[in-house]
This record gives sequence, structure tokens and C-alpha cells, in this order.
Amino acid sequence: MDIDFTPFFKKYEEVLAMADKAFERVKNENSECVKCKTKCSDCCYALFDLYLIEALYINDKFNKKFKEGEREQLIEKSNIADRTIYKLKRKAYKDLESGKDENELLSKMAEERVRCPLLNDDGMCDFYEYRPITCRLYGIPISIGGVSHTCGLSAFTEGRQYPTVNLGKIHNKLYEISVELVKEIKSRHVKMADVLVPLSMALLTIYDEGYLGIGDIDKTDTKDK
Repeated sequence: MDIDFTPFFKKYEEVLAMADKAFERVKNENSECVKCKTKCSDCCYALFDLYLIEALYINDKFNKKFKEGEREQLIEKSNIADRTIYKLKRKAYKDLESGKDENELLSKMAEERVRCPLLNDDGMCDFYEYRPITCRLYGIPISIGGVSHTCGLSAFTEGRQYPTVNLGKIHNKLYEISVELVKEIKSRHVKMADVLVPLSMALLTIYDEGYLGIGDIDKTDTKDK
């Protein structure tokens, strides 16, 4: 069974266009503060996760853009990044279970640096035209849950008011599209839209019928469940 994600990809691309437009607006109004430039790769070490629709879109474009040999090299780099991220998240989870403050742990995770597998040796993104929304907004003020963040290399100064993109609203939109997609494909995994994954995992995952929870269930795989 071939799954046509086109209608959902179009909705995602509409969100992409809004994010790009928001970045350009803030950049034009505060050009002296936005320090993004060619080969600036600070954002390429940031940790963040993707909603289902974005993960599917990026996975689809990744497999179409890169030929087998180049794709294999990028997958190996993705494996390395994914193992590192897994260890960081596992440690954070154990710290949370031991009673450490959640906000403190989140702040610490935000400071962690893991090289994106799509960052090449020339300091450029091999996947720039299809980069995630978080990458597109890096370098300008964003807010999540009422808390503002911005790139440490920018010239935005604390205590002053600047146009700020509400990344939380964008996340809500991506979640809504993901939920709609899960319902449309009639997935057995009704909570799949709640699962967030890092970019490295999105590149590594095979989003086939088994993963998406559609089609017939293999009884040999479920007899012990």
C-alpha cells in the first residue's frame, strides 16, 4: 500500500512559508541584531525534536535528494548523532527520576551541543532547502511557553523588547497536522502524533506500514504481546 502524504506535506509547507516570512520580517526590522551568515553553524549543534509531519516530510525529501552512496554516509553520521542524543536524554530522564528540578534539567539540555549529521565539512548544510522550522527561525527571538530564547551570537540584548515568533503556536499547528494525518491513515498507533524525534532519528527511520501501524498485523509478531 502506497501512502500519499502530499495533502499533509502541502499543509506543512504552508507552515514553513509562514516561518520563513516571520524570520525575514524580524530580520528586516532588526538587521543589526541578526548575525546569521554563510557558514555560521551555531544552530547546527542545537538539540530539538520534530513532530510527526515534519519528520515524515524530512525523511521523504532526504531519501529523494541523496543517492545511495551519499545517503549511506549521512545515515552513518545520523547513527552517531542519534546515539549521543539518546545518552543525553537517558541521563536527563534518570536525573529527573532522582528528583532533580525539571526546569534546571531542561536548561541544561538546551546547552548541550551535538553536531547535526547534515552539516558538512565546509560548515554548510547539505539539506538547507528542506531544513526544519527550528533551524529556519534560529537567530531571531522566539518564545516557547512564555519563555523567550534567541541565538547567543545575535545582538539582541536582554531587557529590550523585540518582535518575537511564538514557536509554541507553530508547534501546535504541526501537532494538529500530525494528529489529522494519524486519523486519516487509520493508524493503530492512535498516540503516534505525540511522539517527538530528533532529526537524526527522522533520517534513520523507515516509515513503512508496520511503523505507521496500518495494514494487517503479522500474527507472528503479536502472539507474545
